[in-house]
Amino acid sequence: MSLQIPLRRTCKEAAALLVAREDRALSLPDAVALKLHLMACRSCPEFENQMLTMRLAMDRWRQDLNAADTVEPRL
Repeated sequence: MSLQIPLRRTCKEAAALLVAREDRALSLPDAVALKLHLMACRSCPEFENQMLTMRLAMDRWRQDLNAADTVEPRL
């Protein structure tokens, strides 16, 4: 009896994996399934790019916020 791991994911499942990937490392089967889905789907890579844009914007906002905290106020 062989262990079969389904590698097909729906767009909804792929989106959930993209969100989960922001917080934790995906398991190997999930990472492979996500990669395969992203290669076959037209919409999900756009969602992945949107997630990247949001992450970069939040990183930039945190940097700006930290920089503002270190600047002494002018009188």
